[in-house]
Amino acid sequence: MQGFSTRAIHAGQVPDPTTGAVTTSIHTSSTYAQDGVGGVRGGYEYSRSANPTRTVLQDQLAALEGGRHAHAFGSGMGATDTLLRVLLRPGDHLVIPHDAYGGTFRLVDKVLAGYGVEHTPADLADHDALRAALRPTTKVVWCETPTNPLLGIADIAVLSGVAHAAGARLVVDNTFASPYLQTPLALGADVVVHSTTKYVGGHSDVVGGALVTDDDALAEQISFVQNSTGSVPGPFDAWLTLRGAKTLAVRMERHCDNAERVAEMLAAHPAVSSVLYPGLPEHPGHEVAAKQMRRFGGMVSFLAAGGLDAALRICAGTRLFTLAESLGGIESLIEHPGQMTHASTAGSMLEVPDSLVRLSVGIEDADDLLDDLRAALDAVR
Repeated sequence: MQGFSTRAIHAGQVPDPTTGAVTTSIHTSSTYAQDGVGGVRGGYEYSRSANPTRTVLQDQLAALEGGRHAHAFGSGMGATDTLLRVLLRPGDHLVIPHDAYGGTFRLVDKVLAGYGVEHTPADLADHDALRAALRPTTKVVWCETPTNPLLGIADIAVLSGVAHAAGARLVVDNTFASPYLQTPLALGADVVVHSTTKYVGGHSDVVGGALVTDDDALAEQISFVQNSTGSVPGPFDAWLTLRGAKTLAVRMERHCDNAERVAEMLAAHPAVSSVLYPGLPEHPGHEVAAKQMRRFGGMVSFLAAGGLDAALRICAGTRLFTLAESLGGIESLIEHPGQMTHASTAGSMLEVPDSLVRLSVGIEDADDLLDDLRAALDAVR
């Protein structure tokens, strides 16, 4: 198999046969001429069903995750919703992480529950807790590793064995790691989910999602539901994501370099009571992360020693770290999950600590990022 960056740049991408253009074209057409009734050229008839630019992106994403089938979506939640429609029916049950992304929890708890789908949160790093959460009706174990926002780590290979023994499928949200750092299909996952808005796109300029699987029948079902519900990206969005993914490897290396330095500085600062980063040896998931990830990622969370007030002041006190939701872009972001991305978990088992601050560490010069954070931390001591 070719190297990661080679696949990112070349998988599914060939020079245009007419002009020789090296860059994939943005095919804006909504419909396609047919050679007689039923004479569809290359499988294209209507861009909700298929679009040439989206096809190239899907080929690229499949190659990066080491899967046979990829589907690109208009958002990560669009991908999640479509997959759960395929896998679950009223009366079915799924297990979710006890610190899942707030948007996933909201979809499961507030939308799918209304259609008779049941769920149980569980600490997926505790395999006995997972086994205890399983039911005869469990059809899906939904995993994030690292989790959002507490940076928990789950052993994908072990989870795969537990889920499959119970007759359930293992789905891994690989958004925080990206396919450069982790390939869940190779570890036994049935489906990989991405918000390509984050590291895959990488430039905070496009919203998207993706599903990748090796299961031919499941891929066919996903295609049918996606086409039926219309959760697809436009051609320009597909092109932006495709372009962003070409530099994923070099960006992730810099994200990881910077995040490691940020985590070390935070761990030594008196305004911080705890740092959540799997690259630190004291992190409970450090050994598992080292086994299944290339490096430890660009996300760092921490607890402010001064509680909620200190956390909010830190979020307001940075200059290079922009106060904003989302993550995975080239610029550094800071947020307060309890009142921003994870507000939907308030009052539930998934509620996050009010002293929690989440950082998406960008690719700026590390010394500048450290100075910015240190100044904000010093101001609340």
